[in-house]
Amino acid sequence: TAMKKEALLRGLLGVPLGIALGHIISLLASLGLAGGEFSPCVPSLVQAMGSEVAAVALQTGLSGLLGAAFGAGSVVWSLDHWSLVKQTGVYFLIGSLAMLPIAYLAHWMEHSLRGILGYFLIYLAIFAGIWAIQYLTWRRRIGKLNQKLE
Repeated sequence: TAMKKEALLRGLLGVPLGIALGHIISLLASLGLAGGEFSPCVPSLVQAMGSEVAAVALQTGLSGLLGAAFGAGSVVWSLDHWSLVKQTGVYFLIGSLAMLPIAYLAHWMEHSLRGILGYFLIYLAIFAGIWAIQYLTWRRRIGKLNQKLE
């Protein structure tokens, strides 16, 4: 169907975006945490993978997969027959099912119950913040359009 094709296209476009975002996050983290030395991934991932090249390759693949999941999942926002609550819930579920295992595999979180719960809470807070900003932005735009129509 058209929706499946759109999800595939968005997923494919999400791969390079996920990789780019992953690289930017590594760069920003290096600026703040590594004292000016570039660290393409966390040391525990390098240790687990046996080399920095293997760790970076895995992290790059995982970042691309994460971008693909969020990209493909974004089709839920075009399902006008769904309520905003349903769209948000499904997108959050898709994002969570991608983000949490990938973050665990990439060693972006502590490998403990506390680390997983903490990471989930951070993910939830970021998701809610971005959602609120987008909601308020669209609400304001729609209000301006309605004023022009009156």
